[in-house]
Amino acid sequence: MSEQPSLGPATPPLRDTGAVLTRITARLAKRHSRAFSRATVARYVQECAALLSGSARTDRHLPVLIERFADQRLRALARVRGMVTASVPTVLFVCTENAGRSQLAGALLRHRAQGAVITMTAGSGPVADVSPVVLRLLAERGLGVGEEFPKSLTTEAVDAADVVVTLGCGDACPVRPGRRYLDWDLPDLSGLDIESARAVRDTLEARVARLLDELVTVSPRPLEKPAP
Repeated sequence: MSEQPSLGPATPPLRDTGAVLTRITARLAKRHSRAFSRATVARYVQECAALLSGSARTDRHLPVLIERFADQRLRALARVRGMVTASVPTVLFVCTENAGRSQLAGALLRHRAQGAVITMTAGSGPVADVSPVVLRLLAERGLGVGEEFPKSLTTEAVDAADVVVTLGCGDACPVRPGRRYLDWDLPDLSGLDIESARAVRDTLEARVARLLDELVTVSPRPLEKPAP
């Protein structure tokens, strides 16, 4: 069964964002009080609200996504600054829209690694929603994207990553010293027939498995395949 994001009750579209963003800031400032000042948290919340609103998003769950995006960025920044020591490697998957290949690869690695790596995804020009074909391809494996959603590529995400895997984002991903970069040249899922899209998924499964073997020694969870 496909795992869908648990976003909670829908909220009205953001018109007067001040009160909503203030509440988000208060929660995140408490959560990250050991690492960041309230002013820093507020700045990240404002930036995340602008980035997500700027992707033509009409999602009624936008406040939830803003909080999740800001929380992810702050956690990544804390790792970059050495405030939090990551005990496992971090892999960042990047494509253009963060709706197709990067989401598919991220979900496959996240499931297979069982927490043995931190998995992040981002896009150089994110859209509003994960592609329906990705949800279908994952559902065929009994998987979903969980709480993931399309989001912008940020410098702290790149800086926090040990491995950056690009999947068709061109030169948009900044190059940072000390990181391993992989370019997985696979077709964009948009416009592919379902059999071709499945072939892309199968290739990603194999590459994700090899990457995981290189990064950690685990007993990976096998991917479920439908019964014949």
